[in-house]
Amino acid sequence: MTALILNLDALAPLGDKQFYELCRTNRELRLERTVERKLVIMSPVGFGGSARNARLTQRLLNWADLDGSGVVCDSSGGFVLPSGAIRSPDAAWVKRERLSTFDTCEQEKFLPLCPDFVVELRSATDELKPLQMKMQEYLDNGVALGWLIDPQTRQVEIYRANGDVEILLAPTNLSGEAVLPEFVLDLQGILD
Repeated sequence: MTALILNLDALAPLGDKQFYELCRTNRELRLERTVERKLVIMSPVGFGGSARNARLTQRLLNWADLDGSGVVCDSSGGFVLPSGAIRSPDAAWVKRERLSTFDTCEQEKFLPLCPDFVVELRSATDELKPLQMKMQEYLDNGVALGWLIDPQTRQVEIYRANGDVEILLAPTNLSGEAVLPEFVLDLQGILD
């Protein structure tokens, strides 16, 4: 099943507060909001996709704990992008200095910023084109580095702030480059 996109304009505008409350009262659903304020309902990920995403997040979190310069979020963390879209990447990292501008109450809601780093991990239920469009949306909203990891084709698309997109076929690891200094993601158990 692909994502279901609903236009709710006929009922009421889906503002930030309404979307947040909708997510809170429907915790079992995976929801996002597009820049056009349409509701995106995504199907749950299967066991294999969930295990790959957990491994990915664990490896990023292990590095972040040692590095200390930022905070990692998993796929349940929502971000209000400058465009107005609300997205939940499969994994994200934000510099601590950017988080310091938000108090504790604000950090318990969807943060109004684009992460510094994002990862989208294609699951068996995902179509590639919408994920590529989502990665471009992150770039347009200020992400410094993004990875689209596709176990189905064993390829990775690397999205950089300068607009470059690099495609790697069956890499064994990925470098966090200058955005995530000294982070190298071992793709064993994620890409295979």
